[in-house]
Amino acid sequence: MDKVSAFGKNFTASFTPFAARTQQYVKEQLGQAEDKTQLPPDYIELEKRVDALKQVHQQMLQVTSQYSNEAYDYPANIKESFSDLGRTVSEKVHLLSTATSPAEAQAALTAPPSAKPQPKTFNHAIARASLSSSQILQQQHAGAGEDPLAIALEKYALASERVGEARLAQDSQIQSRFLAGWSTTLNTNLMFATRARKNVENSRLLLDAAKANAKSPGWHLPGQASGRAEGHDEGEPSEDARVEIEQAEDEFVGQTEEAVGVMKNVLDTPEPLRNLADLIAAQLEFHKRAYEILSELAPVVDGLQVEQEVSRSKDFSA
Repeated sequence: MDKVSAFGKNFTASFTPFAARTQQYVKEQLGQAEDKTQLPPDYIELEKRVDALKQVHQQMLQVTSQYSNEAYDYPANIKESFSDLGRTVSEKVHLLSTATSPAEAQAALTAPPSAKPQPKTFNHAIARASLSSSQILQQQHAGAGEDPLAIALEKYALASERVGEARLAQDSQIQSRFLAGWSTTLNTNLMFATRARKNVENSRLLLDAAKANAKSPGWHLPGQASGRAEGHDEGEPSEDARVEIEQAEDEFVGQTEEAVGVMKNVLDTPEPLRNLADLIAAQLEFHKRAYEILSELAPVVDGLQVEQEVSRSKDFSA
């Protein structure tokens, strides 16, 4: 019997706050609550700022998470075979340089992979298409010297592959320095703030429930103070009710102060801005490398084009 009684007391102690909060919440939703404790204006302002920060993180991560997808710029209309993705363009160019017949050249293009399949990025796709195009021209130009366009396409293929590798390096930096940081802020720091705010709301509901119970005791759960003692003045809450209200107020104030500290910490941390700086730095490095690679290639292709025009003019004059 003692065990049953103890269980009943423990159940009542844990269930009563939940029931009181739920009852108060339902009253407020139905517009039946007379009074609702108002949170300080500064606290409301902090909540708005935290909500804005959360929205910014969700919105930015929704877009930048594409940096975790290697093929985010890979054209959907391209169909490359397993052999196309076998070796790097650099490896194929090396094998082609030692080929002594069209058959060996074709074998170099379709050589089995030396490691994992090649990346599916736009720049790598351009590189593979350029090298394949170069070989098509070379095969039809056999015995007549080297085709300038074929040479240019091979050089463009090598440069495009280097640009693609630079893009992959950029993506890796963004994943580790931006995506990881902003995901942590969203899923950890902002989650702590949400939990702290929920504790404030729960303590506020309990406080208002205690106040409402003191005014209109009505029905109550076993073990829950009825709000008035027998023979007590109807205009004043009972001593038990006053104690309950004071305890609820202390809890509400404590939870509010804690939530303010958590929210300020989330808003004041420099991590999101530092992570954004890392994102920009990674992008800048990629575009810088792409510029350097293409700057090296452009005059070479221009030179081939000028040579072809000079050769063409000689042919016409002859």
